[in-house]
Amino acid sequence: MTAPVNDWIDEPGVYRPLLRLSWPVLLEQGLALLVGFSDTILTGHYLSESHLAAVNLMAYLLWLLYGLFSVVAIGASALVARYVGARRIMMAERFMHQALLVGFLVAVPSAILAAVLGPKIIAFLQLQGTSAKAAQSYWEIVIPAMPFVMLSAVGIACLRGAGAMVQGLIIMTIVNIVNIAVSWAFCLGFGPCPRWGWEGIAFGTACGYCVGGVVTLLILVRGLAGLRLRWRMFRYQGKLVYRLLRVGIPGGLETLSMILCQLWFVAIVNALGDKAAAAHGVALRIESLAFLPGAAFQVAAATMTGQYLGARQPHKATRGVIAACVLAGLVMGTGAILFYTFPLQLASLMVGDHQRDIAHLAAPLLRTIAVGIPPLVFVTIFSGALRGAGDTRWPLLFSLIGLLGVRIPGAYWLTLPGVVLPGVALPVPGWGLGVLGAWYAMVADLYLRACLTTWRFVHGGWKTIRV
Repeated sequence: MTAPVNDWIDEPGVYRPLLRLSWPVLLEQGLALLVGFSDTILTGHYLSESHLAAVNLMAYLLWLLYGLFSVVAIGASALVARYVGARRIMMAERFMHQALLVGFLVAVPSAILAAVLGPKIIAFLQLQGTSAKAAQSYWEIVIPAMPFVMLSAVGIACLRGAGAMVQGLIIMTIVNIVNIAVSWAFCLGFGPCPRWGWEGIAFGTACGYCVGGVVTLLILVRGLAGLRLRWRMFRYQGKLVYRLLRVGIPGGLETLSMILCQLWFVAIVNALGDKAAAAHGVALRIESLAFLPGAAFQVAAATMTGQYLGARQPHKATRGVIAACVLAGLVMGTGAILFYTFPLQLASLMVGDHQRDIAHLAAPLLRTIAVGIPPLVFVTIFSGALRGAGDTRWPLLFSLIGLLGVRIPGAYWLTLPGVVLPGVALPVPGWGLGVLGAWYAMVADLYLRACLTTWRFVHGGWKTIRV
């Protein structure tokens, strides 16, 4: 049995454990962002505007791939954290095996469905002509790697629940190095590699996913943080799967609803044309710089919450979440100031001289999201803490209220000169603000969900959730 790594749980303070858990995730997220920047820069400087619109859409669809396994990953992370905190390592290990088993049962049919429905998904997202063909070819290359995506998504979630953050960093470092190296080599034709252009970028992504899945499997077979893969434990256990899904389904539905609504949102933007879609994607890539520390502290807050509750220390769970909000707010707030002060300069870094009009269109989007960073801090940290506690139903409800009640209808109303209400065929005048209106709707959604998640955290019901 490998030794658990939650020796921090008995420390009197929460800031040191928080930083210890968050820094590997921050580096991991930074590497993932580097891949996004690499793909955008490679496309923006060497390929066409239609490819730039397609690569931004593929960022959402790749997020959807990971989201398909969030039902399993969120449940596994919460239960592993709870039992590691309670020093019941064998139970944590049993849940890991059930999570991987269920994940595999989801991965294979999902890959088949994704391959069959790919053209319809891309058509729904309003890409047209060359952009749509580029997105379809990318999708066909990446889809066969879905089982490997499952291995890394669920395996890393279990390791994080046990507190083994560094190994997730190691896995994703390898994934991202392979992704960037192969993408550049096969896009531009370095050395003996053929010049595949756009398909080379997709091939690099698929190679990265496959290598990541294999490395995750090797780490789990060897054993780490009290968790070790044992082939004899891959037997279906209905009671454990029920508990896994009871926590994971609401959390996974929240993630999937978020992704699907984001895809709906991007379809609204894509309908405005390739320039609007490209500017939207460029601004999102840059905005993710501020989101990175929030995502890192979110994972740390989720792990600390689950393990402190398992150790029957709810007061330290509360302190840890508040500390995560403070640190995330400081770092993300710095990003917001930069976005508001230097929007055009930042956007110009992402595109070539032949696409300066896209940078000018993206600049006001960065200023808009700068105003939305403060509520994003609360939404990110508090929702992560609630998931770590196993309190996954409330975040699902809040996401549906914010996305379907504010972001989507607001995007239609603010982007278009007029909309027709479904069902009653009643025309309503819109604001006609274009892509900027969509970002106004996004910020309004963030403020509403910040209020709702803060209420649930302060209420404290998450401290008594049984998993």
